Amino acid sequence: MLETPVREGELAALKEQAAACRRCRLAQTRTQVVFGVGNPRADLMFVGEAPGFHEDKQGLPFVGQAGKLLDKLLASIGLERSDVYIANVLKCRPPGNRDPMPDEIELCETYLFRQIEAIEPKLVATLGNFATKLLSGKQLGITRVHGQEQEVTLGGTRVLLYPIYHPAAALYTPRMLEVLEEDFRRIPELMGRVLTEPLGAPASSAPALAAAAPAPAVQLGLF
Repeated sequence: MLETPVREGELAALKEQAAACRRCRLAQTRTQVVFGVGNPRADLMFVGEAPGFHEDKQGLPFVGQAGKLLDKLLASIGLERSDVYIANVLKCRPPGNRDPMPDEIELCETYLFRQIEAIEPKLVATLGNFATKLLSGKQLGITRVHGQEQEVTLGGTRVLLYPIYHPAAALYTPRMLEVLEEDFRRIPELMGRVLTEPLGAPASSAPALAAAAPAPAVQLGLF
């Protein structure tokens, strides 16, 4: 396990690289790169989709309305931002908050995987479709797999992946908010499990992401 100064140094160097990145078209339209924020020793990491308008202006993830809801959800389980680490699949805002393009994800995903490698979280909660599909390696949508944990290997380490809805999906849909709150309430239980029972079972024995009970259908091109 990396010592804290090493983790912070790796993340700072990676942030510097990302700030100068011009790998894809988003470098031409961004205001600034939104790298990530939080505790470099966090056992719990949240991964969203991409920065939105307010994130692009402030350089921090989840600072708009979806971010305020995320803060409330964290508080409901006794946590705050300084206890976790928050990042996105893309580090730059897609124009008009459109969905990320496949080539943009491919060109940017290295930053996320290196963040995970440096932080070494035990539980990674993916928020919405894009983060879930990328980190699970499966094309199952969030409506089917939300609330179903799965062991995966990320950054060379076995972690528990926990797909949940993006907070933006629940801003104006009461039923979706109820589902998100229910899934959030399981996080302390999952954290207790991964902190007391080390992961590392062979990948073949990890439970597959299976179909869940139908949840409200929404378009999840969210940031």
